[in-house]
Amino acid sequence: MINTILFDLDGTLLPMDIKVFEKVYFGSLAKHFTDKHDLQSFVALIWGATKTMVANTEHRTNEEVFMEAMQLSVNEQLEEYKKRFSHFYQTDFDAVRQSVTKNEDILVAVKMLKEKGYQLVIATNPMFPRLAIEKRIGWAGLDMDDFSYVTSFEDNHYCKPQPKFYQEVLSEIGKSASECLMVGNDTVEDLIAGKLNIATYLIEDHAIVREQAFEPTYQGSYKDFLIFVNELPKINETR
Repeated sequence: MINTILFDLDGTLLPMDIKVFEKVYFGSLAKHFTDKHDLQSFVALIWGATKTMVANTEHRTNEEVFMEAMQLSVNEQLEEYKKRFSHFYQTDFDAVRQSVTKNEDILVAVKMLKEKGYQLVIATNPMFPRLAIEKRIGWAGLDMDDFSYVTSFEDNHYCKPQPKFYQEVLSEIGKSASECLMVGNDTVEDLIAGKLNIATYLIEDHAIVREQAFEPTYQGSYKDFLIFVNELPKINETR
């Protein structure tokens, strides 16, 4: 029986225009490195390290893999880069808020799930530091305390669409696949959870449809998901 809901963040709990997000994100971040890179070479540097991180299947944190890949290009400057990254997330990362909105249906659905006794987890692709994730959760109109577990760059060892990402989440929360439902908007990164026999729900409003996509167990709009949640049984009834 499903008693735990795993949520993707960007495009799911947090409606987002991904093109605007990427433009503002890279533009704002690059300003902290203008003495070292032009925009094109800086974006190439970040994407290169990110691709290495996403491909990793060894039990090493995403932060470790990303920074090791960065070091191959920046060598002894890595500690300076780390300081600048940290300063960016504390300050100018807030500029990307213009690329996101709130959705009342998903907020009501989350509240309803909590009231019904479901355990809630944020299973976002852990490519961003915890501070950036905390900020985006707030922008969505939610709170870290709404969730029993939140994936992050510092703590997790794999990225979507690696099945090991979902295996690690299940292990961390102490749940079996049959107890969980993964809710997301990406037909590969989120729906690949189905390969582990985790039920999936595709949110269609901001769906990212990729080649070789996986089939969801359920799908619909934010409004459809709210109806779906309303029909779920309570699991916190006194026995």
